[in-house]
Amino acid sequence: MQWNEVAKSVVAVSCADGAGEITGVQYDSRQVRRGDVFVAMRGEATDGNRYIESAIAQGAIAVVTDSRGAYESLRREHVDVGAALVERGRRALEEVSAAVLGHPERRLALSAVTGTNGKTTTAFLLEQMLRSVRRTCVLIGTIETHVGDEVRVSQHTTPEASDTLRVFADGVAVGATEAIMEMSSHALEQERVWGLPVDVAMFTNLTQDHLDYHGTMESYFGAKARLFEGVGADAPRVAVINVDDAAGERLVRVAVRSQVLSYGLDGRGEFRAEGVRMRAGETRFLMQTPVGGVEMLSPLSGRVNVYNLLAASAAAWARGLSLEQIAAGAERLTQVPGRFQVVPSGDLGVSVVVDYAHTDDALRNLISLARELVKERGGRVITLFGCGGDRDRTKRPRMGRAAGEGSDLVVLTSDNPRSEEPAAIIEEALAGVEETGTTCIVEEDRAGAIDIAIRAARAGDIVLLAGKGHEKVQILSDGTVPFDDVAVAAGVLKEIG
Repeated sequence: MQWNEVAKSVVAVSCADGAGEITGVQYDSRQVRRGDVFVAMRGEATDGNRYIESAIAQGAIAVVTDSRGAYESLRREHVDVGAALVERGRRALEEVSAAVLGHPERRLALSAVTGTNGKTTTAFLLEQMLRSVRRTCVLIGTIETHVGDEVRVSQHTTPEASDTLRVFADGVAVGATEAIMEMSSHALEQERVWGLPVDVAMFTNLTQDHLDYHGTMESYFGAKARLFEGVGADAPRVAVINVDDAAGERLVRVAVRSQVLSYGLDGRGEFRAEGVRMRAGETRFLMQTPVGGVEMLSPLSGRVNVYNLLAASAAAWARGLSLEQIAAGAERLTQVPGRFQVVPSGDLGVSVVVDYAHTDDALRNLISLARELVKERGGRVITLFGCGGDRDRTKRPRMGRAAGEGSDLVVLTSDNPRSEEPAAIIEEALAGVEETGTTCIVEEDRAGAIDIAIRAARAGDIVLLAGKGHEKVQILSDGTVPFDDVAVAAGVLKEIG
């Protein structure tokens, strides 16, 4: 495809001809190869326009820029390089990428999920239900990216448009007809998902998080709401919304151009759970729907996973699955990595669980589930957690309070302190724990803290290692080091046992 053809897809202020076959699209100048279009855009951390000369030196034959000064310089100094001046760099990145890749987004039915908690699990559950009826899928999310049967490492919950569209193109090449994505509030606000046509949009819940970026809960809600309005594309055909959540009730009024499928517990929602019965490794309930009821059995535990199952089931129904197919798929669901992941403990009689819970609401839900599981055997709940650095500081005492209110013992430690001093972060979270009067052990070293938490347990207890879940690194001020809660816990259990 020639630059002049690609340029027709870009909403540009000004455009200049260029020559040569376009072979790819890059927004990182270090990745540019001969024949690429380089999209230079102002980002949160850096300005891609600073790297235009480097991109051209590496073989870029066209440049799209959101800087008038950079565009004028290009026209003076590189008259043979195709160029376009745009107002919004991220929008142009999607427009160029879609054109070069042949619009793979038009050949996949996209289901997207947003919310503070539950995005990853809901996305995994929906993918597994769709795969259970032999549909080939693409999944893009926090933990992994799936292209058919291939599993790739995810760098971001929601990547830039060019990365997403490359995954979509790979999916189309292997026969995929479905795509499932987690859409974070950051990605929606920054328009990383510009132009992606969403068929089914899902909302899980809204609790305090990311205020370091959004500033207020109202702005945070507004970012989530964009999914239901359409981000550079039509509004979703179907909106699946948790109406037990106050923000969900508001979103029903936002999603006026979509068919709304509500879900909830306690008698609310078109998809609702009745007669919920839970135990470790099993949840049963009757799911009522607009077309009747069906008995659901799932190996997932906890009230929060009932919500996740309802969301995934409503979305699967919107994508054409029957209630019988949905129930059969739910029964075969497998564990999502880092989401209530049990670490084998042999004959010790102690349960050790790794979970990604990193907000006060998620922590409270996790501890509530653990309390329910140990109730019959009279066990205790031991909760280890930390708070991330360079993130919303106001949630630290809230997390401490949530841990202290539900646990018998709290172990407070470090969790990706980034540029902050771990001790200072711990001090802020400790204030919340101390309000509850629950015994708290402070150990800054996370490996040491895991050792303390597990060794403090006795038969019948459950140990919750919260905050990092699937993550395999610890982010410190002086760099990133390998760290895996599951591996560390397994090592401690092996030593004990």
